[in-house]
Amino acid sequence: MDAIIIDDEKRARINLSLILKEYCPEVNIVAQCENLSQGVKAIRKLKPLIVLLDIEMPGHSGLELLDFFDENEIDFSVIFTTAYNEYAVKAFKFSAVDYLLKPIIPEELSNAIQRVKKQQLKLQDYAMLKGNLTQASLGKIAIPSGTSLIFLDVSKILFIKGEGAYSEITMLDGSKHLVSRNLRNFEEVLADNHSFFRPHKSYIVNLDHVVSYNKSDGGSLFFANNQSIPISSEKAQIILEKIKLVRR
Repeated sequence: MDAIIIDDEKRARINLSLILKEYCPEVNIVAQCENLSQGVKAIRKLKPLIVLLDIEMPGHSGLELLDFFDENEIDFSVIFTTAYNEYAVKAFKFSAVDYLLKPIIPEELSNAIQRVKKQQLKLQDYAMLKGNLTQASLGKIAIPSGTSLIFLDVSKILFIKGEGAYSEITMLDGSKHLVSRNLRNFEEVLADNHSFFRPHKSYIVNLDHVVSYNKSDGGSLFFANNQSIPISSEKAQIILEKIKLVRR
């Protein structure tokens, strides 16, 4: 998650960057700015997800930040940092993700970053849903990649492997996509496509690309490239029936 620090005090910028490095390693500081003018330019150029913004600065108050952007340009979250408690009410009216009093307490900063992450996931979920609804009739699914969406041709998906909260999509050409969505999510998205089946708690397979079924060692499905995935014993008969159905 890219972030920009805007604070007129050099010591405050250094302190905040050190705390982020130790307590929030997922945050990548792409710029440190000493005034609002520099900060606005950096935001436009670098497109950060998070802006850590001091309020009391010479020239322009941090509260004036959004005056420099049109509504459709605001795709970042703001976390205010200030030594003045009187700004709290204004900060929340500004819809900041959080408001941190200096000196910054690491745990409070970490909690604020986690709230940004959850907010971003919700936005990605909405974008992914919108993309999937749009692309469904075209035989594609949308997956998040950073701040963008990638559209994958479902007919070229070999299988999807679930790993906790993540899923890895293996394509026919050998390319792979790691997505922060669990396997259940893809099972629901692909529910109407009869070529896809979940033969194992950790896998969804495209039966169009299965070339053989091996009963040994509990059972496995093989693809033309010799890759294989395991199947659950209770799914074996269902798989044979589905393969026949798909290939009619």
